[in-house]
Amino acid sequence: MVASRAPTTTPAAAADGGIEENAMAILDSSGIKDSRDLHDDRAAFLEAVRSACLAADNPSAPSWRMYDGVFQVLRNSRSLELAVASFHLLMDLGKQYPRTYLTDSDGHQSLVVVKESWLPFLIGNGSLSSEIGGNARISDHLFDPSAIENMMLFQYLVNTLEADFVPRHIAYKQSLDWVIFRESLLNMLLGSRKLVFKSFVKNCMYLLLNQFHPEAKDAVEGSIPSEGEAKSASDMHSSLNYFLLESERTLVSLRKLFVMVMELDLIRKEVDTLGLTSRADGFRNPITEVILEELTYNISYLSPFLLAFMERKWKLNIILQYFSKYCAKGAVRTRRSDSSQQDLKLGSVLSFFLTTTSAKAIVKKMGTEVAQLLLAHAYQVCLSVQSDSSDSTATTEKIGASLQEISCNFIYAFQNLRKVGLNIQISPFEKEALFTAATLSRKLKNEER
Repeated sequence: MVASRAPTTTPAAAADGGIEENAMAILDSSGIKDSRDLHDDRAAFLEAVRSACLAADNPSAPSWRMYDGVFQVLRNSRSLELAVASFHLLMDLGKQYPRTYLTDSDGHQSLVVVKESWLPFLIGNGSLSSEIGGNARISDHLFDPSAIENMMLFQYLVNTLEADFVPRHIAYKQSLDWVIFRESLLNMLLGSRKLVFKSFVKNCMYLLLNQFHPEAKDAVEGSIPSEGEAKSASDMHSSLNYFLLESERTLVSLRKLFVMVMELDLIRKEVDTLGLTSRADGFRNPITEVILEELTYNISYLSPFLLAFMERKWKLNIILQYFSKYCAKGAVRTRRSDSSQQDLKLGSVLSFFLTTTSAKAIVKKMGTEVAQLLLAHAYQVCLSVQSDSSDSTATTEKIGASLQEISCNFIYAFQNLRKVGLNIQISPFEKEALFTAATLSRKLKNEER
């Protein structure tokens, strides 16, 4: 995530009346024309906005009407070419004229929020003008432009939330001022009376599971579709590839959205502990609790979810919270209790499987297949932390033991699980994890000698 930079043109200085009227006249006259003319007029409108607000020698920030016009083209164009062009334009305008950004002053970063800037959704008095994750159904026709438009729309809305969230996160770390996040777009969106949080999370999970394509390449992360890609998607093969790319990009946006909500929940937990919140902040269950509830009652979701959700810090956190439901019962937590000492670590989880008696007790509650699957994915997180040490402090603390200890105890855990269930099946993914653990364990022991 990269924080937005200060705009080169003041966002409040919107395009002058002449530029706005000329651009809007192209769009406003389109209702009386046939589909080909309508397409051409919308393309001309997008080009007029780009020329005035981005390409001119002295560009002007788009007015609310111009911004909303571009957004409506994305929502209603029914043309892949127009959808991609409007998506690009909205993304470029967001970079040029950020609503939320940081400025440097005497070595100190200050948060700037241009509250009068246009937004793709209206937040206030409990109202939302655009839904995120509200409709989890994707068109049955893979090459129906509306299906790809919906994916691009979702990507743009998540990008808007991220552009507001990242600079606030940086500013919060410096000041620990909860108001910074209380006024964030994400917090206000999740607090809207029109958004049922549990349904929202379940719909996002459904999308995450249905958009996940193991064969898709990871190279699309952080990328956006080009207009050239859209124009080349004319035959069946190209269209299928383009749809898969957009599906993967949507998956990346879903992961970003989940991580932002989890980060927000963590910050909310911190300020709750410090007594810095009030009744005005409202209350909702953390997203991990909703995810765990869904994974517990729909076991078939567990494996694809763990494959699709690859953010290691939060993935490990979900796995540990899943185990905590069955492995140990800590003290009762109050809304503002400090639970840092009660959080379960992977090293502690593995210790519950080091005897057949304790392993049998846990398997009786959660099932052998579930236990194996969770342990294998947790071990995968350990390996990824070992290979990439960047920003891994929090994850390392959650592991709670050395890689050698984890590897050895991981093997012992599977041995005891096999003793408990003589006819258990081990998936290829779990076999690979066991092979890696055995190899690493021998290597690390030899290095100690």
